[in-house]
Amino acid sequence: MPFDHCAECRRCCYVEQDYPPLEISLTRNEKKKFGGICIETHCPNLGPTGCTLGDDKPFSCTLYPLAYDPEVRNFYYDIECPLMPEYIKQLKKEDSEAARHLAACKKEIARLEKSDGRFLAGNFAIDADYFDLKKLPIPRFGEGTKQ
Repeated sequence: MPFDHCAECRRCCYVEQDYPPLEISLTRNEKKKFGGICIETHCPNLGPTGCTLGDDKPFSCTLYPLAYDPEVRNFYYDIECPLMPEYIKQLKKEDSEAARHLAACKKEIARLEKSDGRFLAGNFAIDADYFDLKKLPIPRFGEGTKQ
């Protein structure tokens, strides 16, 4: 299970020294709920076993290590995330944790495309600026993939 390692690694919840703070992009509803979340050195919601927000964490955090470009409808990933080799390998299995994660992200993205497209564009702009992204080796979103 690749995501079991997230609580150990926590790389995505830290900002390296001498890097600017990372403002977590939030959907309209998340802005009402959280106001804002900024990682200056480490995420204020990071606890000893991972995210203290659990299932209520922002979608941009749930999406990570993936990034979605709504303009070209492609998924990318942060090449520095250590779970990505296993994640990509698991995508070949329909019932894997990675395949379920991607399917859930696709479902939420489809909803956000109708209700909060501005969030998707803004989130990708932040991801593209902050992370070293590479195209995820899957067909484009919405092209009849069964995942």
